[in-house]
Amino acid sequence: MSQPLIDRPLRGIIAMLLAVAFFSAMDAGMKALTAYHSPMQITALRGALAWPLVVIWLCSSGAIKQILQTRWSLHLLRAALGITMLWAFVFSLQTLALADAYAIFFAAPFIITLLSAWWLKEYVAPRQYLVLVIGLAAVCYMLKPDAGQWLSLGALAALLAACCYAVSAISVRVLARSDSAANMVFWLMTFLTLGATALALPNWQPLQAQLWPVYLLIGVCGFLGQITITEAFRIAPAAIVAPFEYTALLWGIGFDIALWQLYPGRSVLLGATVIMLCGLYLLWQQRRGH
Repeated sequence: MSQPLIDRPLRGIIAMLLAVAFFSAMDAGMKALTAYHSPMQITALRGALAWPLVVIWLCSSGAIKQILQTRWSLHLLRAALGITMLWAFVFSLQTLALADAYAIFFAAPFIITLLSAWWLKEYVAPRQYLVLVIGLAAVCYMLKPDAGQWLSLGALAALLAACCYAVSAISVRVLARSDSAANMVFWLMTFLTLGATALALPNWQPLQAQLWPVYLLIGVCGFLGQITITEAFRIAPAAIVAPFEYTALLWGIGFDIALWQLYPGRSVLLGATVIMLCGLYLLWQQRRGH
């Protein structure tokens, strides 16, 4: 008998580390493009450049036959959330360092936990609510840049992206009851490409020949990141692999220093540390509960 495709923690951790590396490289590419294209056009390019690779992957695996067996309403909701999330995140990258945007985006697990209690009626212990409050307080602390200005547009955009991601994650849990992972990836990329392109057309700027390496980086890394993160959660428990998503902050700091000579401020380092500790505690509690 073949070994079951679950509970392979080491492979799952490696897959998650690769996924975070791919997505971080994609995000660095999108930040570089903010000097040339609008956030909505970059969102459209993110979908359009990865879409052909998704189709090839589905055809090679035979999963393309199942794409019409789906719940359209939830896919449309995910697409709207995905467009808003990517637009807001890219908008934040116009003014924030990559590490700063990541640190604020780490609010998503706390929002997911709150939504799980409200939407999915999952039990959340009083102790976990206290950790949520501490984590969200750390996010609020990071919304204040070191220069002293509260609630910059870039910081609010990163927080909006985290909220959209959280709602999308909950919708995936509902959608997974009836749809395959292949369906979810295909329709998200399809609707993301069509919707963001339509919204970006009024201010569309021609693609530049010297930027094609960056365009290709976004498409290929976005596709590989999607495949590897799906594999990570498929072969290992979420409570084991999810903590390694926090390695994105290391990638963000590295790209900021190497490409833009940007160094993280004190508020970001302190806030991100508190958020990561709170997130790890929630994951530990989730693992104990199972």
